[in-house]
Amino acid sequence: MIRLRRLLGPGAALALAACAAVGSTQRPIPPAEDGWTSQVVQTRAVSLGLPGGAELAPGVRFAGGLQISAPPGSPIHSLSDLKRVGERGLVSVSDTGDLIRADLRLDGSGRLVGLEALRSLRLTGLDGLPIGDKAAGDAEGLLLTDQGELLVSFERDHRIWSYGPLARLSSRPTAMRKPDAAFDENAGMEGLASAPGGGWRVAGEGGGLWDCDPDACRTVQPPPAAPIPDGEFRITALDRDPAGDGWFVVQRLYRAPIDMRAQVRRMTPDGALGPVLISLKLPGTTDNFEGVSAERLNGRTRLYVLSDDNFNPAQRTLLLGFDVD
Repeated sequence: MIRLRRLLGPGAALALAACAAVGSTQRPIPPAEDGWTSQVVQTRAVSLGLPGGAELAPGVRFAGGLQISAPPGSPIHSLSDLKRVGERGLVSVSDTGDLIRADLRLDGSGRLVGLEALRSLRLTGLDGLPIGDKAAGDAEGLLLTDQGELLVSFERDHRIWSYGPLARLSSRPTAMRKPDAAFDENAGMEGLASAPGGGWRVAGEGGGLWDCDPDACRTVQPPPAAPIPDGEFRITALDRDPAGDGWFVVQRLYRAPIDMRAQVRRMTPDGALGPVLISLKLPGTTDNFEGVSAERLNGRTRLYVLSDDNFNPAQRTLLLGFDVD
């Protein structure tokens, strides 16, 4: 996770806000009896922004994007990761300890055009009570196992918890195996994705890569002697490639005061990274991207990347779609 340490000036804010179309308000859903709370947001279509910003590799196409705006007190802020679930659903987690669900709305050509049925649920601790402390609720990664089990990784208090099946979440999570590594307080297990054999792959923001199962974690790449700094590309999100035996990763770079960049690459089983598939930077549409989800859609791989606005009015929650041949 990273926070901008200085508010953006008017020119930078204009460049970051390369948007189009008219905002639309998501209609609330009736209150549920399972603890989920309906949330109302506004969405606005966004493009990839000004020329010279986004760069897409051959075979990669933009599939629509949204800016998601919510009131200051809403839990629809500071979203750290996302995964697709079901026919149209997505699940996300925030670094303040909330779980978010929503349904994607696609147009006739499959482009992302909206979100529906947003709702939130407060994550709970081992005692079954809602997490009330920011430090305890700093969730950064999530995955859904092949059995539908929801795992969430946290930083500060570095841990991975299982909340059981997404369809019937447990109020008392179970501690899961995590890497035996000395993570920095604010640079923990940002990347979390399913791995072959029912396990999970973990990527540290400051470096290091592990494959874990209920019995042990195996080091794929050891963390460096000194953590990778903010001013270099660091892994902030991870998901399995549905078309192969690898993963997709998001890497983010931040150099004060306004140089925020993100890129998407493939990762092989041994942790090697392939060429850059998607590059997002000024003067195009960019922000603090910390989430990725991959699925098969219409014969291609559909990627969604999600940004964390840190409750900062100079940042945005962006959800962008891309198709990869």
